[in-house]
Amino acid sequence: MDLNSASTIVLRVLTQATSQDTAVLKPAEEQLKQWETQPGFYSVLLNIFTNHTLDVNVRWLAVLYFKNGIDRYWRRVAPHALSEEEKSTLRAGLITNFNEPVNQIATQISVLIAKVARVDCPRQWPELIPTLLESVKVQDDLRQHRALLTFYHVTKTLASKRLAADRKLFYDLASGIYSFACSLWNHHTDTFLQQVCTGDEAAATNSLERTLLSLKVLRKLTVHGFVEPHRSVEVMGFLHAVFERLKQFLECSRNIGGENICRDRLEKTIILFTKVLLDFLDQHPFSFTPLIQRSLEFAVSYVFTEAGEGVVFERFIVQCMNLIKMIVKNYAYKPSKNIEDSSPETLEAHKIKTAFFTYPTLMEICRRLVTHYFLLTEEELTMWEEDPEGFTVEETGGDSWKYSLRPCTEVLFIDIFHEYNQTLTPVLLEMVHSLQGSTNMEDTSAILIKDAVYNAVGLAAYELFDSVDFDQWFKNQLLAELQVAHNRYKPIRRRVIWLIGQWISVKFKSDLRPMLYEAIRNLLQDQDLVVRIETATTLKLTVDDFEFRTDQFLPYLESMFTLLFQLLQEVTECDTKMHVLHVLSCVIERVNMQIRPHVGCLVQYLPLLWKQSEEHNMLRCAILTTLIHLVQGLGADSKNLYPFLLPVIQLSTDVSQPPHVYLLEDGLELWLVTLENSPCLTPELLRIFQNMSALLALTGVTFQDGDKYELKSLHALLTKELSSENLKNCFKIINAYIFLSSSEFLQMYATDLCRSFCELLKDITTEGQVQVLKVVENVLKVNPILGPQMFQPLLPSVFRGIIDGERYPMVMSTYLGVMGRVLLQNTSFFSLLLSQMACELGQELDQILGNMIEMWVDRMDNITQPERRKLSALALLSLLPSVNSVIQDKFCGIINISVEGLHDVMTEDPETGTYKDCMLMSHFEEPKVTEDEEPPTEQDKRKKMLALKDPVHTVSLQQFVYEKLKAQQELLGEQEKTRFLASSLLLTLRIGS
Repeated sequence: MDLNSASTIVLRVLTQATSQDTAVLKPAEEQLKQWETQPGFYSVLLNIFTNHTLDVNVRWLAVLYFKNGIDRYWRRVAPHALSEEEKSTLRAGLITNFNEPVNQIATQISVLIAKVARVDCPRQWPELIPTLLESVKVQDDLRQHRALLTFYHVTKTLASKRLAADRKLFYDLASGIYSFACSLWNHHTDTFLQQVCTGDEAAATNSLERTLLSLKVLRKLTVHGFVEPHRSVEVMGFLHAVFERLKQFLECSRNIGGENICRDRLEKTIILFTKVLLDFLDQHPFSFTPLIQRSLEFAVSYVFTEAGEGVVFERFIVQCMNLIKMIVKNYAYKPSKNIEDSSPETLEAHKIKTAFFTYPTLMEICRRLVTHYFLLTEEELTMWEEDPEGFTVEETGGDSWKYSLRPCTEVLFIDIFHEYNQTLTPVLLEMVHSLQGSTNMEDTSAILIKDAVYNAVGLAAYELFDSVDFDQWFKNQLLAELQVAHNRYKPIRRRVIWLIGQWISVKFKSDLRPMLYEAIRNLLQDQDLVVRIETATTLKLTVDDFEFRTDQFLPYLESMFTLLFQLLQEVTECDTKMHVLHVLSCVIERVNMQIRPHVGCLVQYLPLLWKQSEEHNMLRCAILTTLIHLVQGLGADSKNLYPFLLPVIQLSTDVSQPPHVYLLEDGLELWLVTLENSPCLTPELLRIFQNMSALLALTGVTFQDGDKYELKSLHALLTKELSSENLKNCFKIINAYIFLSSSEFLQMYATDLCRSFCELLKDITTEGQVQVLKVVENVLKVNPILGPQMFQPLLPSVFRGIIDGERYPMVMSTYLGVMGRVLLQNTSFFSLLLSQMACELGQELDQILGNMIEMWVDRMDNITQPERRKLSALALLSLLPSVNSVIQDKFCGIINISVEGLHDVMTEDPETGTYKDCMLMSHFEEPKVTEDEEPPTEQDKRKKMLALKDPVHTVSLQQFVYEKLKAQQELLGEQEKTRFLASSLLLTLRIGS
């Protein structure tokens, strides 16, 4: 079929693919998908999207299919890769004309040319760059703009390549075209400035667009195109020119009105100039050294003096402050403590910084930051009144300092104060002293100044540690300010309680905490919502502090909890509710069981809040976190929450429900703590485990046809991402069920778990094997008679691992722990397993047993846990007494392990001076819990009770050794007694030593 006929057919299907009717759309999409790998398809698409007479939507779709095809089929090694002949034709067609009239399609064409360039330029496409350089010189405005747009996207893409060979190619390209790129930028910049002066807005807008694109090209070439850019006269010339151009553009912005169509693009260009400087500083700090002085002079002049008035705008101020911050904080400019270890470049940069940041300069920057930029604006004060919750959740974390003015000013203040604290501390303290005493309620500006200064003291808390007696200040001044109830004083009440929160972990006497709790309790009843929310934040910081003492807080617990709960009900925004819930969670976590009398109202409210937050998954995450701490605080009493708690766990861990993407991690943790604190297994709690099958499908094991398992993503997770807390929690949950009620749980789920574990053990990471085998070990510990039968299918692989000498110590240790349980506590099953292995391996039963004992003795050092080491000694000793020649052959090895076990467990009793087995437990005692310790969970108690039945904790190894040796001696005939007695004597000597 010729190209024209094919174009007609493809055009018709593309037209159908733009239809709103799914009956027409779906078949068209399927057909296009089938054509993706057909030779000639992309040539047809090229013909279609370059035909300007066709429908724009059809052309748009054609260019998108072409772009996606490059990602999938352009590389030679790709399946169904395009032929070299077709690629050559396509490359030529893409750069024949730069005359696309539609902006969106032109951008897509530029991007797809850049994608091809990433793979083929310059080796397979040497003509691309020369063609672009010629095309940006043409007089036709459209062709010039489109070529420049493509030039930018190609440069951007090539600059992003990181392999050494690709970097070298880009360096060569940059050095070859840099001069041309500079002249192009200068030409368009000069043209724009002339046209602005003559008032030709339309022409100026076009020139400004070209200025912006050529500057974007230069930014990529300058930042990524040179190894040592400071050695290039052209690069440094361009960077110095940036400052002059910035001044010209800022003056230009002063002269044109806000309604001018150039305004938006002009501000974008100004910001792009600053990005050039910031990127260059980030990538080439030492090459930036000659620009430090000029950068600081420029930024400080516009941001901290009158020079910027009427010129600067918020985004520009942020960029200038970031430039100052990056120079101040740059580690490349900080000399080592030992000056001789510092490079000359570092010392030069540091010298320039020191010369610039004189006392007057630093003082002016500090004063200007505090008394100008820290002041609450009219807009913020209006927001406080009209949207108090929105005011409190203003973005201040993460990288917000890079884009938002308030966090930017605060971060700059922190960094400058840290760097020059000896100079700036007296300046700030003087500002604080000037504000002591009462403030005139009618003087709004004085109140805002005090708010700003207190903000500075909070931000610089760590630097002011030795200079401010915060305890005295709190008692003599701040506490009184918190008690001023006047409405106009609310900015100070809010700021002071915030300030205390900043200092609580820096310098705050424990004795003052009751006074602070009293103040917090009063402020949680403040008439202003912003003050109450800020007070809740400070409460969290206070409770979460290392020096928090529960006994000091308990007298205020009930009232605080009630007030926090009222605040939770009052706020309406999800972010605020989440915040208050986190405060409540923190309080519950720190006071633990003491919370029990006070949670009734919260327990009744959470189901309603859960229902209301159906569309707000992040709020539901906060509810889950609160429930986790509630369950831990309530302990066994948490069973009263089951009517609400279990459906929440069910939903959060149900992978068929969309919210699980957000709720799963917290849902699994809640499931785990619920099991750990459950006094008994309920049918509903047992039923939730049905979710585990789908979770294991998500993480690796899926159910098919009712009982068939297929290994999927659990395998992937175990082999690649075992660090995932979700996966670890899945195993902890399984273990918790085993400890809670092994018989009921295993009766329902043992077969399924065993089958999945057998599959997993075939090909999984070392740590993954250990996680699986620990579950099996716990089953055998809890149920030594039925456990081996339930997990019988995987025991042969454990046995083989032992006799083959598993090379990973952690896995071998677990293998020996599992086999030790079987050998010690279910001898009859061990005999059956031994017979099965002998049959499978085609060896004599005694030979298999001998190999196992020999490997066990040889790899005893792999076992590091004392419990498992004692278990190994008990297990091997359980083979005695025996007349079996193999066991007698390995007798010395068994004795060696017994001696090692005795050395591990025998400790001297300080009262009697005799030695005893330190692992023995005779009865269960409720441990005495100190204030700093968490009380034992129900699962901890279950493990203690289990230990009382465990031979490791109930059988004296010393006594066991004695009894077994005595029995063996009685069993042996006279002819063997001499050798046996010699071994026994050796053992006695070693024990004595």
